[in-house]
Amino acid sequence: MTAALPSGLDLEQVDPSTRLQDDLFGHVNGRWLAEHVMPADRSSDGAFHALRDLSEERVREIVEEAAADVAAAPPEGATGAEQLPIPTTDHARVGTLYRMFMDTEAIEAAGLSGLEQLLETIGTADDLDQVVRLMAAPDSGASAVLAYVWTDDHDSSQYQVKLHQGGLGLPDESYYREEHHAETREAYAAHLANLARLAELPGRPGLVEGTAQDVAAAVQDFETRLAACHVDVVRLRDREKSDNPMDAAQRRELAPAFPWDAYVEGTGAPAAAFDVVSVGQPEFVSAAAQLLADEDLSVLRTWLALHTVSTYAPYLPAALVQEDFDFNGRVLSGAEELRERWKRGVALVEGALGFAVGREYVARHFPAAHKERMTALVDALMDAYRDSIRALDWMTPATREKALEKLERFTPKIGYPETWRTYDGLEIVPGDLVASVRASRRFEADFEFSKVGGPMDEGEWHMTPQTVNAYYNPGRNEIVFPAAILQPPFFDAEADDAVNFGGIGAVIGHEIGHGFDDQGSKYDGEGNLVSWWTDEDRAAFDERAARLVAQYSELSPRELEDAHLVNGALTIGENIGDLGGLSIAVKAYLSSHDAAEVEREIDGLTGLQRVFWSWATVWRGRNRPQEAIRRLAVDPHAPMEFRCNAVAGHLDEFHEAFDVREGDGMYRAPEERVSIW
Repeated sequence: MTAALPSGLDLEQVDPSTRLQDDLFGHVNGRWLAEHVMPADRSSDGAFHALRDLSEERVREIVEEAAADVAAAPPEGATGAEQLPIPTTDHARVGTLYRMFMDTEAIEAAGLSGLEQLLETIGTADDLDQVVRLMAAPDSGASAVLAYVWTDDHDSSQYQVKLHQGGLGLPDESYYREEHHAETREAYAAHLANLARLAELPGRPGLVEGTAQDVAAAVQDFETRLAACHVDVVRLRDREKSDNPMDAAQRRELAPAFPWDAYVEGTGAPAAAFDVVSVGQPEFVSAAAQLLADEDLSVLRTWLALHTVSTYAPYLPAALVQEDFDFNGRVLSGAEELRERWKRGVALVEGALGFAVGREYVARHFPAAHKERMTALVDALMDAYRDSIRALDWMTPATREKALEKLERFTPKIGYPETWRTYDGLEIVPGDLVASVRASRRFEADFEFSKVGGPMDEGEWHMTPQTVNAYYNPGRNEIVFPAAILQPPFFDAEADDAVNFGGIGAVIGHEIGHGFDDQGSKYDGEGNLVSWWTDEDRAAFDERAARLVAQYSELSPRELEDAHLVNGALTIGENIGDLGGLSIAVKAYLSSHDAAEVEREIDGLTGLQRVFWSWATVWRGRNRPQEAIRRLAVDPHAPMEFRCNAVAGHLDEFHEAFDVREGDGMYRAPEERVSIW
């Protein structure tokens, strides 16, 4: 990135031809938007990606050192990867897995042998029980019903198995029905046919008879009917509608045609883990179960076989790797080139052994001083939220008191976990990449299912330290900030306070805000899904949220030239998080600095102006058109330009800081400004 000025801001990407009062995002980032050439191997780029690039390079160094250590100490007489010993330390697992992925000669020689036994088993499944048992397996290529483990919504001290709709090869059910996705559906048919041909599926026993095109048509037709059973992305966000605890008898009543015992057996989980599970979309499970029961077994076997090839294509010979990219990368996201192999190898290792890598990452790249500075920022944001809640004029005292109680119970986690997870028992098989990937998937599933019935791990993290992101977990009422996001432009220990408040401060506020968004606000301070609102206060909250939904639903990202609109109902939770995050960050900055400091100019900007400038810098970025379309369909976040402009336009402080007036593009009339927290 460009060298920062004394404030810590990058002012060199300004577009002077765009007035800030008309377009904050375009003014601050205009030069970058006009001149930056997006790398050919990606579908989006920006400030987040610059940090991800840095994290990726650092992880590469760690992973390649581990690979070199493995290569430096082969057993006597060994001549290839397959003759290396099964690694027994996480360091050796990291190095061995990466070496195998980088050994393209061995991968080409192996061909499809790593999948042969699995494909044969699929082809000989002679009843629905066997098909469902195979699809439920953690190393399966596809499952109509997905199982995962999360906090019990009604007892946050316990883990619970959750069931979720699945089974599609396109990003979302809307891709199977909406007219503007017609070209993508045609490309998907060609992709499925190419996969079938490359994997030599036509003619395999047990599968649909005919050509590769016949195989593809059968699978796409089945998925289209399965997609019709899916609920839409807005319904998926509804925590209350997704809260459906069911025991075995209730599940059989919901979906009598579904072989539940075979499904549970297929997951590999202890049977007791499924005593009571939460069915996220009962209407889907009921309809999909009947669809599976009525479908020809050869179609189900073909669907499962083709998705097995698709799932493992990145670890197979080059022709399949390229086909996988040509559709999933080029068609769906607009990327022009396949990512370099080392980058894909690093991603594989991070997915399988992320915390083993993270432990070394933290030791090398996360100074203790960063955690101390972040802790102070979190405290400042919490104080500002506390003050803001106390001052709310639309909330009754009873609900206000409950909100403050929830805030007091927030748990911040910064940088890295206190206790490091290890991967003892994960069997990486030297010389067999596909077997190692399958073993990793089974190992991870076993790790997750083993939690059910045991004590809650209060120190558990759901992101590795090298991840450039942050999250709020409503079931634990915790906000988590991995080490890798605590770098410029989000956080700079040497930068001016205003810059940090507009960057990581707003991110902190955003994550706290998720505890009080349209869904997070349904959980109490203990992390349980229980109403703590009066009807009057919930109605007042919903009225404000509805105004945001309507406003965002009129927006279209500049990459698409007004051809597609934001789904305000899908993005409302993140929009509330953004609005609360920035507004509370501004309040925290103002309350922790005196008037003289706020008015002091650095690089020609007052403190408050620097807060908003930093906010705009954080959202610097753009998507390729295909990626923009995909995100509008499935991403609960609004496009980057609106996370910047649409949020800032609701704040009185923004209008005052830059003298934004009626007639300016950024101006929003006071009565149209939404303030929730």
